[in-house]
Amino acid sequence: MSRCPNENEGLEKLLVSLIKMVGKTNEKVDSLTRRIHQLEMAAIEQQEQRQFTFLAGQAQPEELKSM
Repeated sequence: MSRCPNENEGLEKLLVSLIKMVGKTNEKVDSLTRRIHQLEMAAIEQQEQRQFTFLAGQAQPEELKSM
């Protein structure tokens, strides 16, 4: 299959453009993945703090108060 030089040049430019687009998309996916991980960790940390606060704020049984 022989193509004229202009056609080959056009295809090459298209390929380069597509490669750049895929690269930028991958960067965005990586950035979003990092952000999701940060949000998951913050949610876990917040949940743990709520549990500790709940446990610390519980009323003690009468037997422990007299000790």
